[in-house]
Amino acid sequence: MALIPPFFLDCVVAIGFGNPDGSRHYVATGFLYGRLLAQEDERKTYKIVLVTNKHVLQDAQVAWLRFNPKDDEPAQEFLISLFDENKNKKWIEHPDPEIDLAAIGIKAAFLKEQGINVRFFRSDQHVLNRAQALEQGVSEGDGVFVLGFPMGLIGEERNFVIVRQGAIARIRDTLTGSSKEFLIDTSIFSGNSGGPVVSRPEFVAIDGTKAIPRSCLLGVVSSYLTYEDVAISTQTRKPRIIFEENSGLAAVVPIDYLTEIIDVAMATSQTTQEQPSIEVPQSAPEEPAS
Repeated sequence: MALIPPFFLDCVVAIGFGNPDGSRHYVATGFLYGRLLAQEDERKTYKIVLVTNKHVLQDAQVAWLRFNPKDDEPAQEFLISLFDENKNKKWIEHPDPEIDLAAIGIKAAFLKEQGINVRFFRSDQHVLNRAQALEQGVSEGDGVFVLGFPMGLIGEERNFVIVRQGAIARIRDTLTGSSKEFLIDTSIFSGNSGGPVVSRPEFVAIDGTKAIPRSCLLGVVSSYLTYEDVAISTQTRKPRIIFEENSGLAAVVPIDYLTEIIDVAMATSQTTQEQPSIEVPQSAPEEPAS
């Protein structure tokens, strides 16, 4: 029995950068997200973006994306420029500098032509925003999964996503609007940045609460929280070495902020509006390619 829709794993993309010798090193995670634009008869139109953290892209000129083709063929790498010919940044970020989130338009039709298995989270079907989470009764202790490529573990011939299970550690302050991120209790490492966090489906609940029987996109991994462990000299009784350790808590940016930056970009004719949209049949909710 699968607890995560299998195509969720195919939405996740490895993000890397070039080495001087021409090789690549993959250091972060991203995922494809479709913002619903229009619905007509039996078809829906989505704007497709690649989502990751702002800190992943902010010091780079180009990036490599690693996608899985169809039919179990080896992964393919695609180079994308992060700036246009006028040196203007092509990716978008939230206007609040504290929100570590970025998106860049993706030509999904081109990827399909190259035989790529294009899958994406749909804004109207696979998302649980803060208002919906509050209404559904999402709370501390609820299960989550983190999807990504920690420590550059992308797989040999194909992308094979690593799934870590955890639980929501603190979210009520986020649901009420007093915090811009929520915390989960799970082990993440370098390489998980930008990965999606999805809810664990539950079919039973205690009295007075609701069960959420499907997996939904809740947010984007930003970073893990650290603590300091200090080595004290036995002679001087003074600190000699400070170790920074992973606390096992991770900060997650709610998916609401992604909707905000996409809507602002589309309203001002920025990057996402310049990219082709993609149409999908309504009759195939888990097949985002027509």
